[in-house]
Amino acid sequence: MKKIILIIAVTIVLIPTVKSQEKIQFGVKGGVNFTNMTSNDYLYDEKYKTGFYLGATVEIPLSKKLSIQPEIVYSSQGIKGKELVNFISIVPGTMPVVYAEHKLDYIKIPVLAKLYLVKNFSFEIGPSFNFLVNDQFTSDYPTQTDLAEKFEFGGVIGLSYKVKSNFVVNTNYLIGFSNALKSPFENSKNYGFSVGIGYLFK
Repeated sequence: MKKIILIIAVTIVLIPTVKSQEKIQFGVKGGVNFTNMTSNDYLYDEKYKTGFYLGATVEIPLSKKLSIQPEIVYSSQGIKGKELVNFISIVPGTMPVVYAEHKLDYIKIPVLAKLYLVKNFSFEIGPSFNFLVNDQFTSDYPTQTDLAEKFEFGGVIGLSYKVKSNFVVNTNYLIGFSNALKSPFENSKNYGFSVGIGYLFK
């Protein structure tokens, strides 16, 4: 994990020397997440959980059409659904239905390539290195923690549009490539999408 952070930091430092005459822009961004999870094996009738993200970004131009955009973002994610509870029911042959929510918050470090298709309109794609900071499963029973992996490797695909070169509106599809949860909930991967706005300083 430390090696990953070091590689990212060195990349961010070295990239500006590639095209130093182009203008580098720093900024802030925020928005709303709508997230879920594949094959979670502990909930059914799953629904998207609404969360938020907030962070900082820097756009490093390599040419007029291509930029690299490293970010650091706090992202509130998770899943909502129903949990089947195994105990003797008051009504024979039935099982109680318990509504549950699993909150997973990450510090995410995406490193995106931005390809400008037309003026101010870009396609974004790249890996995301996600570090868990909060793991809380809540239902009608005592809250559980320590169900999720501490690190997730994921990806981001999206579109963004610059308004007057400073304000940015964007939408992204978020996907996890590694398991989000520990055993016995293997093959549980985060996915979802986000919409938000940003501001790039001059």
